[in-house]
Amino acid sequence: MNSLEANIRNNSSKGQLNIIRNSGNVPAIVYGGKEQNQKISISKKLLKSLIEKENFLSTVISLSVDGKQQNVLPKEIKYHILSDEPTHVDFLRVLPGVKVKIEIPVNFINHEKSPGLKKNGVLNIVRRKVELKCPSEKIPENLTLDLDGVDIGESFKISSVKLDPEVVPTIQGRDFVIATLAAPTVMKEPEKPVEAESAEGEEGTEAATAAGSDGDKETPEASKGDKKDGDDKKPSDKKATEEKK
Repeated sequence: MNSLEANIRNNSSKGQLNIIRNSGNVPAIVYGGKEQNQKISISKKLLKSLIEKENFLSTVISLSVDGKQQNVLPKEIKYHILSDEPTHVDFLRVLPGVKVKIEIPVNFINHEKSPGLKKNGVLNIVRRKVELKCPSEKIPENLTLDLDGVDIGESFKISSVKLDPEVVPTIQGRDFVIATLAAPTVMKEPEKPVEAESAEGEEGTEAATAAGSDGDKETPEASKGDKKDGDDKKPSDKKATEEKK
């Protein structure tokens, strides 16, 4: 079980909370049960080391507040909008026999033993977490699904997971899917035959040669136009000769 140390704080104004944050701590609150809510502060460094773990929000923590131990469950973390640093945490007291709703992460094992993955199949994870209702002392660390022997086309449903009789999913009435192993979606494009590529190259060369030959030929209209220019000059020359006479 993870553990944290905390100190009681009596301040709640915005300025006082900023002083706590600037000193390397994070304001937090502990609530639940018959005891009063406790305003506390905890080390940011220690808190971040626990937050980095995937199942932080589903793990019971032993919290020491001024030397007094109590089990708590992280319920909500608030982060700074720019720095993404934790700015506040809510902890729920964990009391024996009290049932809580909690999201548990799904963990897959034995990837290398799956025939479907060896065939380049794709593991489509529909739910990375499953919400459960269970006694606080029976919260599972994660939901483990074994890929050993799983082939393409097979799926994992909630009924595939072994749960304690007192641990039940909050979604009732249907055997919902957690993950499926699907066939690969990307198909390799077939290569062109060498003969086809050669034929395409020859056709392109012939077309380019034909285009060049057509460009060198004079059009009938252009030749006719040149002849007209010469004919226009002849009547003028004849008229000039007659005037001299």
